[in-house]
Amino acid sequence: MAESKRIFTFLLRFIAFCTTLSAAIIMASSREKTTVLALSVEAKYSDTPAFKYFVIVNAIVSIYGFLILFLPSKSQLWRLVVALDAVFTMLLTSSISAALAIAYVGKEGNPNAGWLPICDQVRKYCNQVKGALIVGFISVILYILLFLYSVHKALNPLLLEKS
Repeated sequence: MAESKRIFTFLLRFIAFCTTLSAAIIMASSREKTTVLALSVEAKYSDTPAFKYFVIVNAIVSIYGFLILFLPSKSQLWRLVVALDAVFTMLLTSSISAALAIAYVGKEGNPNAGWLPICDQVRKYCNQVKGALIVGFISVILYILLFLYSVHKALNPLLLEKS
């Protein structure tokens, strides 16, 4: 039973590592050049601070996730992992929220501010951003599950098992 829990946790953490790394790579590689009204325009993730934040947070969480994969199951550092899981879950949530807000403006525009939608001109770029955000959202869900599992494992709220 304990071995199956370790395998499940390892697989969940490995999938979370893969999704955060994928989200960072997909967003960081999003770029498209187009011509609009005889003007050459290039859309890239680094033009938007929210997208940069998204890439940086996902890269940091990927490194953390990779390092945690090699942490021995009997280590005392697992209590620290509970706090770090909470911090990184909040960081992922804030980065996906910021990126989603900018992506929405890029897709729909904002007529009150005079901002036009750009996704009609740079479809490939918008599709890559959309893909990165979908994978990022999956990462958030996985880290929420990992955080809840870490809290349950570290604190044992119902005291069902003897330590």
